Amino acid sequence: MKKITLWIVALSVFAIGNAQNETNTAVEQQQGHYNLSKFRQLKQELATPNSYRTASGAPGHEYYQQKADYKMDIVLDDENQRIYGEETITYYNNSPDDLDYLWVQLDQNVRAADAKTNDVKAGGPSNYYNPKKFTEEFLGKPFDGGFKIDFVKDLKGEDMTYTINGTMMRIDLPSELKSGEKTSFNIKWWYNIPNHVVDRARSGFEHFEKDGNNTYIIAQFFPRMAVYNDVEGWQNLQFLGRGEFALVFGDYEVNITTPADHVLDGTGHILNRKEMLTKKQWKRYQEALTSYDEPVVIVTQEEAVENEKQASNKTKTWRLKAENVRDFAFATSRKYILDGQAVKIGDSTVMAISLYPKEGNPLWEEYSTRVVASTLESYSRQMFDYPYHKAISVHAKQIGMEYPMICFNFGRPKPDGTYSERTRTGMIGVIIHEVGHNWFPMIVNSDERQWGWMDEGLNSFAQLLAEQDFEPGFPSRSFPDKVVDYMGGDQSRISPIMTQHDNVYQSGPNAYSKPAAGLYMLREVILGHELFDKAFKTYAQRWRFKHPTPADFFRTMEDASGTDLDWFWRGWFFTTDYNDIGIKGINQYRVSDEPTEQMKELVSRYDLNMEDYAGNLYLEKIESIDEMGAQTPVQNITLLNEYLADNFSEKERESLKDTKYFYEIVFEKPGGLVMPILAEITYEDGTKENKYYPAEIWRFNDKEIKKVFASEKPIASIAIDPKKLTADVNLENNSWPREKEESKFEAFKKEIAK
Repeated sequence: MKKITLWIVALSVFAIGNAQNETNTAVEQQQGHYNLSKFRQLKQELATPNSYRTASGAPGHEYYQQKADYKMDIVLDDENQRIYGEETITYYNNSPDDLDYLWVQLDQNVRAADAKTNDVKAGGPSNYYNPKKFTEEFLGKPFDGGFKIDFVKDLKGEDMTYTINGTMMRIDLPSELKSGEKTSFNIKWWYNIPNHVVDRARSGFEHFEKDGNNTYIIAQFFPRMAVYNDVEGWQNLQFLGRGEFALVFGDYEVNITTPADHVLDGTGHILNRKEMLTKKQWKRYQEALTSYDEPVVIVTQEEAVENEKQASNKTKTWRLKAENVRDFAFATSRKYILDGQAVKIGDSTVMAISLYPKEGNPLWEEYSTRVVASTLESYSRQMFDYPYHKAISVHAKQIGMEYPMICFNFGRPKPDGTYSERTRTGMIGVIIHEVGHNWFPMIVNSDERQWGWMDEGLNSFAQLLAEQDFEPGFPSRSFPDKVVDYMGGDQSRISPIMTQHDNVYQSGPNAYSKPAAGLYMLREVILGHELFDKAFKTYAQRWRFKHPTPADFFRTMEDASGTDLDWFWRGWFFTTDYNDIGIKGINQYRVSDEPTEQMKELVSRYDLNMEDYAGNLYLEKIESIDEMGAQTPVQNITLLNEYLADNFSEKERESLKDTKYFYEIVFEKPGGLVMPILAEITYEDGTKENKYYPAEIWRFNDKEIKKVFASEKPIASIAIDPKKLTADVNLENNSWPREKEESKFEAFKKEIAK
């Protein structure tokens, strides 16, 4: 009997398959088409694997990257808010190519008075204007920003030929720089430091009217080598202000001269920190080196307030040294309070440090360094141990920006010291995010100018987990339900994630929250923690201190998880499709030994003998229950028991369920994305059962699928994705029986229709 049944099943599958093929053939004869399946592979979208970057997503055996070392002397002119600098760059050509010229980035030129970048920005009036910004923009007094290049010379003092193109400078070499060789040259420059509060700059100064002092957060302050690699050749995208940076790893020796009353910290080891602090401050710093439980205040608020009273007319020079970093930044002011705490990371002790003026208290002394410490621990667990000796959080109004070992973060209390919960969580979130950037992209060094999501999105995902580590229940902004309004919005104002960062409509959702939400779904819904965590960690470890591309990320995640995810990358990253999965209807069936009309039609179509199917059972639809109604138990229990008695032993029958209900759920998918189906079934006795159907269930029908299952008890209700893990934009069709509350998505569609 079992052999006959198996043969019948096989014949039925064969018949149905042929019918499907005949239908497909008829359609193709009418109109041919390319492979439109949502599950087709990403062969055309991703670069062909080669000896530099393998099909597994790992660096190939011929992978290379360039190196650039810097020796700099920097002077901060506090009276005139200027930076003066001279640097020696040593560039190592590790590529297989001979180079005729070098490209250097001049990112400060984005603020030059005649910058071309001003002309590409369109739009109406801003919501508001700072008076100084209004004057600069409309009254003929533009800020005189941008690098002023005094010279570019070789080590013999001979002038070198150079050409400035906006935010890039080409240096023509007197002879080819051969593969495996290096060259050195000198650049001298200066520039006016922008007021970052007025100009919304990524770095600059803030002026405090009450005491007449400035705080400085200084970055992009020196001409920096552009990236040359196997993917792009020379990086050649202009800096327009949004797309961030493509940078080369190297070693730095930097001397920074400031007023003598300044407190400074930045990228790298401060080689003469003891000389820069008072004896009391140095003693406190030594205590902080072994304080693992709480921060130690090294420069107190009282000392900072005393410094504010009168500016010193003397100077001092800080000496810093950093190895294998992709950039350099620092912060300095006479207003700064300094505190620090030791953090155990693997076998090393890392210093968590904060710099902030009194205007940041009491919020900053309470939270900043503790958040830095927690972030170092969380990210180290997620990816790899933090490799540097310190991580610095610097208080800065309206800014969140990151550099190796140092970041600038907003979050300021009101003048009376009070602050809202939103200010508190906003500050905590931005510190976690910016400290987290040490992993992406400071170490896993992606090209931010091209792919903003590769640092912002990956980091926002890790931030989400780190926020929950710091404070369970923290109001993280990258959960899948937080991107629903964006994804269900106006399609003319949405770009695929895989869009060059300067050209996306909404940078926040596009580069930050949508990629992060997607990774959260991969971890929670599609792969599970074990497979995802292994793959994500593998990517981070493979590409630490290297330059990955999107293809390297996609391929590594599949390689290390053993899962084909092309359908997910295609939908979530390469399109603007949204997820909308619902319940179209529910049908109930009864058991019968009489062939259904469907079976009779199949037998007739293939000229089969119905007698050959004697003894089989059939499910016959008895009721459609699109809305809640009476659900009928199986009427012919005697028939079912007789069948079981004939085909199963008594011992086998003991293990069978007492099934009385047979259901068919019809799932619909109005949305363009394919996603797993998460169904929570509630029975009339109050018990619940979760059913998970992988995304591949949509392979052969992208609009509607059916699932049949048996139950011992009647269903009371069904909910799709009740925990909101899949960014479903329309909740109105997610439940059975239907809930009457209108979803935001439906309200939006009605508004558009008006």
